[in-house]
Amino acid sequence: MTNTDCVFVVDDDPSARRGLVRLLRTAGHDVRAFASVDEFIDALDAEACGCVVLDARMPGLSGEDLQAALEARDLTLPIIVVTGDDKPETMQMAREMKAAGFFRKPVDGTALLDAIAWVLRSNTPSGDQNAPQR
Repeated sequence: MTNTDCVFVVDDDPSARRGLVRLLRTAGHDVRAFASVDEFIDALDAEACGCVVLDARMPGLSGEDLQAALEARDLTLPIIVVTGDDKPETMQMAREMKAAGFFRKPVDGTALLDAIAWVLRSNTPSGDQNAPQR
């Protein structure tokens, strides 16, 4: 992780958001947390880099809306989806978003940290683009 990498946590559940932030900060990540996709998009910096840990089901704008906003700003922020359900439509939405990872809540912290580390390495010019996905 470089000094400019940030893990953006977008989850409408305050306790889930706090837990993710605590886990990620303990692991040494720079973390910014948001309660909605709208809030994240409003605060998004044109120079943002890192990845997004996104709750799959929230009121307001969707993950697809987030991806459209990122593309409109010509930003590449890999998205790791976390969800309280693993319904086929939720998995399909994650596939359509080309999510870099998909985790069911409660999230296995070690697996999530491994996925974030892989995504951050893979998203750098010197990263290993051929690393296996989980």
